[in-house]
Amino acid sequence: PALYFHSGEREEKCIIEDVPSDTLVIGNYKVQQWDIHQQDFLESAPGLGMFVTVTAPTDEVLLKKLYGPEATFSFTSYVSGEHIICLQSNSTRLMAFAGSKLRIHLDIRVGEHFLDEVVAQAKDKVNEVSVKLGHLLEQIHHISREQNYEREREENFRKTSEETNSNILWWAILQTLILISVGIWQIKSLKDFFIAKKLV
Repeated sequence: PALYFHSGEREEKCIIEDVPSDTLVIGNYKVQQWDIHQQDFLESAPGLGMFVTVTAPTDEVLLKKLYGPEATFSFTSYVSGEHIICLQSNSTRLMAFAGSKLRIHLDIRVGEHFLDEVVAQAKDKVNEVSVKLGHLLEQIHHISREQNYEREREENFRKTSEETNSNILWWAILQTLILISVGIWQIKSLKDFFIAKKLV
């Protein structure tokens, strides 16, 4: 997804991306810095770098690297699930002067290459067609992995629902048995009370 968000200098911002296993994820970001004099975000933030950290659902760090104010990063998922992508500026200025806000434009693409850039580098029509065909095959594999991942999630959800329904059924049966037991005990107690008081 393409989005942008604001961040303070040295403030870490993270997004969560649900990714199937064995899937290429490419991120492209650009940082703009707030200018106090112009009262606007500058088109670029020269000299400002960004630490990019990607953590897998298993807490394994897949990527941890310092990039410039505008860069492309990529990683391949090894397990299905929610991957955490975090960005943090490397500003070393004192906090007293670090009131500057940052605007970070971020574009995350799951399971695809930046095709236009690759095609632009192709030397002839044959290479261009070959690149497009390879991209198409990759997209087919990605869609297949996405479908398998969704089936896996639906299967897990179905199992959880069945287990929950089963637990609810047993709990209802247990409640019924408890109510019947309490009712029998109350009837017996009342009967014993009336007998003791010689009312029956």
